[in-house]
Formats: sequence, structure tokens, C-alpha cells
Amino acid sequence: MPIKITVKDDEPLETVLKRFKRICEKEGIRKAVRHYSYYEKPSDRRRRKAKERLRNLRKQLKKRERKQKERRR
Repeated sequence: MPIKITVKDDEPLETVLKRFKRICEKEGIRKAVRHYSYYEKPSDRRRRKAKERLRNLRKQLKKRERKQKERRR
């Protein structure tokens, strides 16, 4: 999907660049480029994904614990 950004006449280049970077980050383009920039062995990919899953689970647990503590107060 091509990314289109319209630049207004009086808009500075820095803000246009920021907007472009934000859109790319939202679409996951940077992550995909980093991911495909080198070959990753299947075993390494599984290991990396397992670590990501654990990290996400820990984040969710912390979030739940914080919510429960707030409810108790």
C-alpha cells in the first residue's frame, strides 16, 4: 500500500517528515524492513517469537495487577 502525504504550502519539512515517520511506524514498515534485512534461521525465528510472546504475557499480567490494585483502593 503506497503512502501518500500532502505537503501544505506553509508547512515546514520537519513536520512533514515527522508525519511520514509516524505513518510508517503505524503501518509496521520499519519493523518489516528490519525483519527482512537479513536471513533468520527458522530455529532463531521460533526462539525470538517465543520471547516476544513471553514479553507480551508479562506486560498483560503487569497491566492486570495494576488495574486490580487500583480497584482495591
